[in-house]
Amino acid sequence: MKSSRTGRFALGAAIIAVPLVPALLGPLAASAPGPRATSFTFGQGHWLGTDFVGRDVWQQVLHGGRPVVMTALAATALTYLVALPVGLLGALTHRRWLEELLMRPLDVLLAVPSLLLILLVASVFSPGPVGLALLVALVNVPDAARMVRAAAAEAAARPAVEALRMQGETWWGTAVGYVGRSMLRTLAADVGTRLTGVLYLVATAAFLGVGVAPDAADWAVMIDRNRTGLFVQPWAVVVPALLIVALTMGSNLLFDAALDDGRDRARTRGSRRRKTMTRTVRTRAGSDVRP
Repeated sequence: MKSSRTGRFALGAAIIAVPLVPALLGPLAASAPGPRATSFTFGQGHWLGTDFVGRDVWQQVLHGGRPVVMTALAATALTYLVALPVGLLGALTHRRWLEELLMRPLDVLLAVPSLLLILLVASVFSPGPVGLALLVALVNVPDAARMVRAAAAEAAARPAVEALRMQGETWWGTAVGYVGRSMLRTLAADVGTRLTGVLYLVATAAFLGVGVAPDAADWAVMIDRNRTGLFVQPWAVVVPALLIVALTMGSNLLFDAALDDGRDRARTRGSRRRKTMTRTVRTRAGSDVRP
């Protein structure tokens, strides 16, 4: 079982390293752009050919990953930075009006399709990478906050929380201590799927020209601008698309392996607890039958 978990961790790390390495270190390793060649051609020192305006595809791949990855990671972090306190406060407060005040405005945002809201805001303003990260975080906060609230409410309803309150435990200690630990596995599962959704939104928004320039070195923009030459020079589309897929697949594999590891530890603790109780019962039963 342990070797299986190690293998999943190794596989996830290997897959996610494929897009992360060029995304984070690519701009440092990329050389200065050379003269442009003919569009959608191979050879002449271009490993992956040229793009729709004759630029080297490999150099564009090295430069184009950081905007997508950093924007997605920033948007995911901002989402939970808002959703965690809102969801916890909504689940643990005893004031009904405060819970309604926190959750009902989020329901309004939840009813609007995410991509539609991003496009509506982008039609009025011209968001850059920072603005795009804020927009993607905004449309993800309602769903994440409701997930946090549901997980926290389930943990807060356990007898252990009431016992902590009777012992004089502070609200902060209860929320962060017991309830927070009880939510970790649920949050880990949600982070993996949410990061995938955030990557989808960031890539789709960039594909539609939101937050990036039309000719920017960006993996999503590369897919959009080079799709006309897909059957002539496919690497300009296939390589950035595969890198985005590898990023989502690798992140989910890592989170799945972490969840399996936590579940196995919980099972081990439960098995040890049951064995201890069984030995105690047998010892007591043996002492009762002695003359």
